[in-house]
Order: sequence, then structure tokens, then C-alpha cells
Amino acid sequence: MKKSFEKLGFIIQNNRFSVLLIAFLFIIISMQGAQLIEMKAGTETFVGKDSPLYQNYDHLYQNIFQTQSIVVMVEGNEVRNADLMEAVDRLEHQLAATDGVIETTSPASLIKTINYKTTGRYELPETNEEIEAIIDGNPSIFSQIIPDNTHMLISVVMAGSANDKTQQDILTATEDAVPFAEFPPSYNIIVTGDPAFQISMNKEMNSSMGVLLGLSAIFMVIVLLLVFRHVRWCLLPLPVVLLGIVYTFGAMGYVGIPMSMVSMSAFPILIGVGIDYAIQFHNRLEEELQEKGNKTRAVIETVKHTGPAVLIALVMTALGFFSLFTSTVPMIQDFGKLLLIGIAMCYLSSIFVGVVTISIFDNYSDKNPLRKVANKIKPANSRKQKKPEGENGSNHLIGNLLQKTTDLTIKYDVIVLGIACLLCFSGLYLDQSVPIQTDVQEFVPQDMPSLVDLKHMGDIMGGSDELNLIIKVDDTANPDVLKWIDQFSEHEVATSSHIYSASSIVSLVKERNGGVIPDTSQEIEDIYSEIPEAQKNRYMYGKNMLLLNFNIGNAVSDIKVMGIKELTTIVKQDMQWMPAPPGITATITGNSVVFIEVITALTSGRIAMTFLGLVLVLAGLYIVYRDWVKALVPIIPMVIVIGWSGGVMSYLNISYTPLTATLGALILGVGSEYAVLMMERYFEEKDKGQSPMEAIHMASSKIGSAIVASGATTVFGFMALLASPFPMIADFGMVTVIDVVLALLATFVVFPPLIVFLDTWRDRRKGARTTEKETEIKKQIQGAEI
Repeated sequence: MKKSFEKLGFIIQNNRFSVLLIAFLFIIISMQGAQLIEMKAGTETFVGKDSPLYQNYDHLYQNIFQTQSIVVMVEGNEVRNADLMEAVDRLEHQLAATDGVIETTSPASLIKTINYKTTGRYELPETNEEIEAIIDGNPSIFSQIIPDNTHMLISVVMAGSANDKTQQDILTATEDAVPFAEFPPSYNIIVTGDPAFQISMNKEMNSSMGVLLGLSAIFMVIVLLLVFRHVRWCLLPLPVVLLGIVYTFGAMGYVGIPMSMVSMSAFPILIGVGIDYAIQFHNRLEEELQEKGNKTRAVIETVKHTGPAVLIALVMTALGFFSLFTSTVPMIQDFGKLLLIGIAMCYLSSIFVGVVTISIFDNYSDKNPLRKVANKIKPANSRKQKKPEGENGSNHLIGNLLQKTTDLTIKYDVIVLGIACLLCFSGLYLDQSVPIQTDVQEFVPQDMPSLVDLKHMGDIMGGSDELNLIIKVDDTANPDVLKWIDQFSEHEVATSSHIYSASSIVSLVKERNGGVIPDTSQEIEDIYSEIPEAQKNRYMYGKNMLLLNFNIGNAVSDIKVMGIKELTTIVKQDMQWMPAPPGITATITGNSVVFIEVITALTSGRIAMTFLGLVLVLAGLYIVYRDWVKALVPIIPMVIVIGWSGGVMSYLNISYTPLTATLGALILGVGSEYAVLMMERYFEEKDKGQSPMEAIHMASSKIGSAIVASGATTVFGFMALLASPFPMIADFGMVTVIDVVLALLATFVVFPPLIVFLDTWRDRRKGARTTEKETEIKKQIQGAEI
């Protein structure tokens, strides 16, 4: 492999300006690709499109039955007011012609309908007393939209499958129409609803992305100035890795990876991980330039030695990230794709653009006339005496500290490894009690106005979570089917404390037939013909499909995932105990059911992800090195860190979310890089004839400072996540910052005694075998002589 990279070094050195030109062309191509990136936060980001769950939810429920509403909530002293109803009526008239609006529902339109039935006039009564009489006389009709005398709801209904642009257009039209409706000044008007919340969340994601990347870059500048100042142009790794991020954005658009809450957090991670590659190449090239003086040879040696080492570390990182593909949640899979593409782009940017730029800077630095003058002014002996690498400032201090740490951990190796393993097992035990966050609203900024409005509406109106039963029948007008739906609905509402009400086509039929279901199909068909299409389409599709909705209030936040799962199981059991007429099948679906499967997949899948990542990294290391010691040594510290991470989450009371569920794979991917780089340098020094103790000392002093710089930049990159307004991302940032620190700690505390112990033990075994073979040969020779 090193011969191939040596040839690559020749090519890079001899074609430096061509490399930069190609890099610039790829920037232009990437900018075009970045424009293709889409924002997504819908069901398709949680559930795979080829899964039966998604097929039932999307094809049967969302595209056929589901509607979603922009809600205008009116609050004031008394909503049963004639002037207020006139304003509501004006609002409905303005919105009725808006593209994508199926219907509008409000107290005003219901009052007009009831007034038409009693007086023959489809208009609003003129007095407050008449309006109050109609509302008080029909509590079952108005209770859902006038929960009390001070609140009223107006629903602007659109199809459940409406795309983002349609939702945005309807929301904008609603917000624009409110002032023109001329509501009385004593009333507060709030435009809210799930679509408004989703649109606001997407905007917040877009705006916070720039902030996260900007903060990450600022933190990188600070840490590079602190820990990487022993080299020239210490800030250069930052633009190199940012170039890799630009390439990643382009690839993201071309490959079709959407931007979501999870993928958004990948970029600070990539800056933190990718800058490691730029730092390693930069550090080694500066070392070669100082030691060899031959500029051409320095580039070749850097690419020859650092290229394979960093590539192996990248492959191990990629294998850790590859385990994310075992998740059944599409946004986790997209997260994995983005990380894999990103680290590859950062590596290419580092080995080509980073190395070439330093080489060119070094040439121009020598030609700088000011530098020549300065060199003439300096005494000759001061120019000749160069400080060896590692003897400058912070680098010297870090090197000394790492050497002392290495000595200490090797001296007390049994105690160090014993304490590390004990804390690991304790963390794995505590990890089982880490809670799971199931409420999506808890993932977003809690002071986001659209969320505040949505929660305010929920407090007034109660929850709106539902279980949706799609019922396939031979004939939607079959009286036996409707009677079964009616009986089953009443039973579930009466027996389950978490099912508050039921709605179906049966309610509309009974309302128009004196509260009873007709006995013949023809009578039912006649009633169907009287029901407005918009109302009928909510519960019936063609001649073979009906919908039954169970209102389960705030189940997601109240009874959590396990409660909803148990409730779903009870409904299924009740359907067996109270069977439907022959030929009928019922499928339970809806947002709550989908959400259950998502959380289950996230939480149960994280252990499998971590285990697969361990197996993949171990197998990858063994394939690369063909040496079980070299395969095990980088893995063991990361297994220990995974255990520590569970203890950290338990101690900080941080819940598992779609992001924190990926921590095992991330620790493997990020942390194994440090151990691989240390191990590569250890065996490089040992191949030069050093003893294990000398080799680990040299590795700590030579590459330890670069690893500390890399780790520090990674930590600072993740620290940008702490500033995210999204609690899910901020919690993830906190845990990953701690985990990267723990990975560095394991690299310099657990790794040295581990590798020295195993390598020394293996050398003794080899020595013992060699001695035995020599003894056996001597005996055979002596026997032959006799």
C-alpha cells in the first residue's frame, strides 16, 4: 500500500497547480448539487417506503382519508357574539377559493346550516341571543370547536398528502386573510396547527444550520491557535476541511439525501472528524520538511506514510458508521450515508488540497524577500540551530505530559485496566435504565412561537392523537357493517380510559336518521347522497373502504410508547372478541402507530447497530493487518468508552432520541481513529528497532500532540451542537463532546498499557517458540551425530 501512496505522492508533487484547478472545478459542481437538497420532516423520514407500515399509513390512510388543518384560534371575553361570527364568516369566504383548501369549518358555517334547517335562510342570525340559543341547543355539534365561552376554532382543511409548498401557500393565505376579516379588537387571533408547526420547524432548521457551521468554524480557529500553533499556517486545516464540507453538500444534493433534524447535525460532526485528517497530513509534512529539508521528498514521504495510516483510520471510521444502515429508520440511514460521504470528501480534500497548499506556501515562504532579509539579520548559528520537532511551546508541554502519562499508566497497568473495565461494566448496566424520549415536540426549541401556540391550543382543546382503523368492506352501505362499527366504537370508548371519542361515517348517518342506523342498504345510500362530499370523503372511499377514528387525547406525552402499544394491542384483541361481519378486514394505522414503530426501531436497534459496528471494525482491522493484536488493540478502548458513555447518559439524565441512539456507532467511528493512528506510529517506530516502551514513548511524543489537536478540534466541533436551539441536537452535542474526551482519555490512558502488554506478551511467546525450535533442532543434530 505504501508503494502506491509513494507513487501518488510523486503525482501530487509534480502536478500541484493542476490539483488546485480540479479542486476549484469541483467547488462549482458542488454548488450546483447543493441547490438540489430538500428539507424533509414527514413520515418518510421515519418509516421506510417499502415497509407494510408505511404502505398502510401512506397509501391507505394519508392519501385517501387523512386531512390536516391550519387552525385559527379565537380567544376573548365571549365568543358567542354576532359581530365575531360575521368576522369568521368573512374569513371563510376569503379562504374558500384558496388552492388546496378542501373546506373550512367554523361555528359560523355550522350556525348558518342549522339556521337554514329551521328558518330556510342560510345566514347568520343578527342577535347574540339567537346565536347563543343555536350553540347551546346543539352541544354535540359545537363542543369540539367552541370548548368554552372564551375560545373558538376555525379549521382550514387540506389533504393529508399536500406537499410543503401547498401547505406554505395555505398558511400564508390564512395569515394574510385574518386582518381583512376585521375581527373585533377585543379578540386575540392565533394561526396554528400541525402544518404551521412543521413549516416553522423547517425554517428553524434552515436558520440554525448556518449558526451551527459558523460556531463550529469559530471554535476551530480558537482550538487550532491553542494546540496547533507549533506548525506554520496552523489555521490551514480549517479551510481544507470546509472545502470537504462544500463537496459533501454537493454530493448530498446529487445523491438525494434530504435535510432533516438528524442529517443537519452531521456537518459539525464532519468538521470535527474531517479536520483530523487535515491536521495529520499538515503535522507530518511539517515534520518531514524540518527533518529532511528536501521539499519534494517531504511531500512524498508524507503521502507515503500518513496517507495509508489516515486511510485505514477512515475505513475503520466508515465501518463504525456503516452499522447505521442496520436501522429501519430512513433518516438514520441518511445520516449514515452523509457521514460516509463526508469523511471521504474530507480525506480527499486533505491529501490533495491540504498537502499541495502547504507545499506551495513553503516554496513561497522561502522566496519571500522579507524572510531573506530577516535570515541575513539573524546570527548564523541561530539559523543553523533548529529546534527539533516536538521541542516548541505547547507541543513540547503536551509531549512531556503524554510521556509521563504513558509511564504512569504502564507502571500501574493492572490497576488502570481494571478500573477502566469496572467503569465500563457499570456504565453498560446503567445504560439499561436510560429513558427514551417519545414526544417529537420535545425535540424542537421549546420557545418556538408555533410550538407555544400549538401547545396552547392543546391545553384548551385537549389532545388530538388518534388511532385510525381502515376497514375494508364489500359494500359501504351494508347495515350490518355500520352497526358493527357503531357497537365497536361505543364499546371502546366505554371500556378504555384512553379512548375519549370515536368518529366515523356512522355519526353522520345517525345524525340524519333520528339517531339510528337504517335497516336497508338503499336507505343508507339515500342518506349518503345527502351528506356533503367533503364530509363523506373523510370517512368513506368508494364502495369498499371506511375509516374509524379513535381520539386518544395526548397519548404520546401522557402514556408514552408502551402505553400506546398496549392500547393498540387491546383494540386488536377487542376486534377478535367482537368480530366484524364476514368479509371485513380492519387495519390499525395513523401517526401514533407509526411513531411507536419508529421509537421501537430506534431503541431496540441501537444495540444491534453498536454490536455490528464492533464486528465490522474488528473484521476490517484484521483484514488490513492480518494480525489479531493489531485488530484487537484499537477496539478494546472503544468498547470501554461505549460502556462509559452509558454511565454518562444515566448520570446526566439524557434520554435516547433518534440522534443519541447512534452514539455507539459514532464512538466506534470517531474513537477508533485515534487508536489506529497511535498504533500505526507505534509499530512504525518499533520497526526501526525500538523496544515496546521506546516505541510507545516515541509515538506519544511524535503523534500524540497531533492527536490531542485533532481530538480538541473534534470536541470543539461538537461543542457547536450545544448552541443548537433544538434540545435533541444540544443533548446529542453534550454527550458526544464528553464521549470524544473519553475516547482521547482511553487513547492515552488505556491504549498504552494495553498495547505494550499484548505486544510484549506476544513477543515473549514468539521468543519462547523460537527457543523451543532451536532446542529441538540442536537435539536432532546431536542425535544424528551420535
